[in-house]
Amino acid sequence: MANKEERIAGIIRKSITEIITMELKNPHLGFVTIPEVKVSKDFSYAKVYVSFIVEDEIEEGMKALEKSKGFIRSGLAKRLDTRRCPDLVFVLDESFKREARITELLNKDKEK
Repeated sequence: MANKEERIAGIIRKSITEIITMELKNPHLGFVTIPEVKVSKDFSYAKVYVSFIVEDEIEEGMKALEKSKGFIRSGLAKRLDTRRCPDLVFVLDESFKREARITELLNKDKEK
């Protein structure tokens, strides 16, 4: 069952990336990446983790994604072979910040 969840999550991640880059025309949405998607066991919800390159665009970008959620979900429904299209929940992914902070601390420790 985990393989099916991973496969569906991969399809959702790829499809949403294509929809955002090719079809969504929102000037408030900057450069956004989707590093991970987690799907619930019954495929009714999908947590879409998003990260932004420019930190100043985070707040506007999250608002733009929330406003465009219906458009993204309808485009996703056309691409999925499942009975229901999952509800999308956009979550800000801050793992890059944590990774940079850990690397910075490790480099400081090496210098001592």
